[in-house]
Amino acid sequence: MDRFTGPAGVAGFSAALLPPEHGGPDAAATAAAMRRYLGHLPRPVRAGVRAAFATVDGLARATAGGRLADLDPDARVRFLRALAGRPSTEPMVTGLKALVLLVSGAEAAAGEILAAAAGTGPARPDGALAVTDAADWPSLTRCDAVVVGSGAGGAMAARTLARAGLDVVVVEEGRRFTVEEFRTAPPLDRFASLYRDGGTTMALGRPPVMLPIGRGVGGTTLVNSGTCYRTPAAVLAHWHDDHGFTLAAPERFGPWLDEVEATLQVAPVPAGVMGRNGALLLEGAAALGWRAGPLHRNAPGCGGCCQCAIGCPRNAKFGVHLNALPQACAAGARILARARVARLVHDGRRAHGVVAVRPDGSRLEVRAPVVVVAAGATETPPLLRRSGLGRHPCLGRNLSLHPALSAAGRFAEEVVPWHGVLQSAAVEEFHERQGILVEATSTPPGMGSMVLPGLGRDLLAELDGARHLVTLGAMIADAPSGRVLGGRRAVLRYDLTRDDGRRLLRAVRIMAEALFAAGATEVLPGLPGTSRVGTLAALDEALERARPRQLHLAAFHPTGTAAAGGDDQRHPVDPEGRLRGIAGVWVADAAVLPSCPTVNPQVSVMAAALAVSEALLIDQSVKSG
Repeated sequence: MDRFTGPAGVAGFSAALLPPEHGGPDAAATAAAMRRYLGHLPRPVRAGVRAAFATVDGLARATAGGRLADLDPDARVRFLRALAGRPSTEPMVTGLKALVLLVSGAEAAAGEILAAAAGTGPARPDGALAVTDAADWPSLTRCDAVVVGSGAGGAMAARTLARAGLDVVVVEEGRRFTVEEFRTAPPLDRFASLYRDGGTTMALGRPPVMLPIGRGVGGTTLVNSGTCYRTPAAVLAHWHDDHGFTLAAPERFGPWLDEVEATLQVAPVPAGVMGRNGALLLEGAAALGWRAGPLHRNAPGCGGCCQCAIGCPRNAKFGVHLNALPQACAAGARILARARVARLVHDGRRAHGVVAVRPDGSRLEVRAPVVVVAAGATETPPLLRRSGLGRHPCLGRNLSLHPALSAAGRFAEEVVPWHGVLQSAAVEEFHERQGILVEATSTPPGMGSMVLPGLGRDLLAELDGARHLVTLGAMIADAPSGRVLGGRRAVLRYDLTRDDGRRLLRAVRIMAEALFAAGATEVLPGLPGTSRVGTLAALDEALERARPRQLHLAAFHPTGTAAAGGDDQRHPVDPEGRLRGIAGVWVADAAVLPSCPTVNPQVSVMAAALAVSEALLIDQSVKSG
């Protein structure tokens, strides 16, 4: 075994974290699974992970008298605990712990996950998509409009344009996935292949924020929770009145929201598939007199298997690969898969198409007088920069993430949080006034254990007790305090504002209140230095000590990096979706949303894309007329 996967690397860390001598997984098997997972990651990320494991092992040799794998179990845990207690090394230990728990948990639960996947047949067949792999696509293609990206925004734009009679080509960097893969592929492989950079995308800053982003035909709708919120009226008013995003006028945007909800078949989560995780959140909210209820989702036929985040094995979650994209193809659109758009082709005045790169490095060109950029809030700015269209001073700025943290409550009864819908119920009480949205959120079995505290035997005990936990997540409507840098690759920078930090700590308090009101015997608040509390008073003491910039955060909803609006100095995109400074380029993804929509954004993104593509058609009609 080499230095990376052998005892000096992953195996040693795994043995320290989850000692096999006390019932933990076989360290060598974990190392082999880690090697398989890391094979999906880009070379710089692999190198960083390799360096981190090597650093930990080197520190063990220097301070503990030997490599981790060579120490006895108690010495391994003492060393790791000391390392986790230092501010300079705690983030590294926490990150490696999350990786090892993800990999070992997915492997340990693979049988349970695949059994649940195969338990019933698909709710519907795969969509009828006209997909061609880049290897089989000609070097030159001509069409009326090329759409970059096949996620929520790109799918809706492609459908609108194709139905209007345009010859549309959708260019997607990822590949097509099938329901049969979701039913049979190992969960770790599904996770690694469905996410950009294997799920390791991160916004650097204080604190760093994990930002998993889907990649494939269907984009992030392949892996999101399926939660569907209409854009709140106050948000639309802010976009329209304060930013001059004219398409967001409530009387105009409302019908687009209606059409998106009809496309996605949005409905409340049925009680029969909610699971105890969501039901207990609702019980706690009811005891406190808080407004709460089942979430609305695009999942007709959901069986509650809790696998949304790694591809629905029943095709029940109704992502755009099952509705808007097949509808676009039925109207004549074509999808070019596994082709990364290198740049837009233009002459300085107007667009003429795109150049894309196949996996083997060869290039192809799709020529079109209209280019709709829908690569997502993190990828659209780098693409425009690569194309020589990144001169606007606010392109890549204004990044909101909708940052989230989690907490768990331990119950005497067995809850099994992954039995039921991944995201099932929400507390709305604090949403409008404080920008805090709490949702009952679980993950596939074994893959959500990063919230658990402890090391060694303590962590193994926590894993054994995971079936008694209710797991919640809270998101805050954040200030746009981030940036997307880079051209060749996106580099994300995000610094939490002081006010947003305070609201995240407030969100922890709200989650704990709900959990205790529902009957939790203790709460795991996810705060550095505080693994569990038995009372709200104890939590308040911990919150007084907590520092927001030391929190462990994740985010799933980047927006705003090519904001649409009326001020040509503030908004890279004009009020109807045109990229300023060039004719024929439109932006139709989460990048155009002027601020955090304060809710899960899929419906907002799709409605905005519908609005932009209809404005595009009107523009083309006026010009041709």
